[in-house]
Amino acid sequence: MSSSSKKPQGPAQGVLDGVVGHHLACARVTTHVTFLKHFGQPYDLRPVEYSLLMLLAANAQLTPKQLAQSLALSAPNLTILLDRMQDRGMLQRVRSEVDRRSQHVMLTDAGRALTDEIATKTPAMEAELDSCLSRAERALLIELLDKIARHRPA
Repeated sequence: MSSSSKKPQGPAQGVLDGVVGHHLACARVTTHVTFLKHFGQPYDLRPVEYSLLMLLAANAQLTPKQLAQSLALSAPNLTILLDRMQDRGMLQRVRSEVDRRSQHVMLTDAGRALTDEIATKTPAMEAELDSCLSRAERALLIELLDKIARHRPA
């Protein structure tokens, strides 16, 4: 490790030095502060709401089950999230034309306008985080985090 990439001095971390979850939690603090600055405060969005909007923008319509899986949320937590976002006028639930028992979740015009606006501002947020990583490091980090996220412990 070069002197420019050493951790700041502080208490010994002991076993935490090798705990992936600890490092993820520490990195989350930085990413969360950056998110709040760009989207939380100006748009009153939480990270899960941002992710929901971006998923709907990328897919036009999704079922609640698809959203729950993508966002790693339980059905009751997803329902609360969908209710909150529907109350804000960002999305709507519509019955499937093919199977009237199922629903699709779609952006409203207001949700699409907000999503378009925040999508244009996402690169500025990412640029703040990219300042400490090379392109290769960033790509590797995303690949490794995806690998962890896909792992389902037995």
